Amino acid sequence: MAPRSRTPRADTGDSTSAQGEAAAQLEESIRELLARRAPTSTICPSDAARAVGGDSWRELMEPARQAAQRLVDRGEVVITQKGEVVDLASARGPIRIRRAG
Repeated sequence: MAPRSRTPRADTGDSTSAQGEAAAQLEESIRELLARRAPTSTICPSDAARAVGGDSWRELMEPARQAAQRLVDRGEVVITQKGEVVDLASARGPIRIRRAG
């Protein structure tokens, strides 16, 4: 997926607004990326971070993980490691995101 043309604003004087916009973009990116794959396929949080942040994707890695957790809380996705569903709070290392159900 090519990076989106709109990237989160780095600093507009209202960092809460910019963070909220980035969070919403990351959640939507996760949904879109998963919708393009088979129901049992997974994505990496970096896929969403790259789609939203372009060349600045690395700074969006933790926000992408947080976005995934919000989607877990809503029952939309699960987080996995080595194919097993895990709790993000206790997960260490690489994670994957899969549609719930």
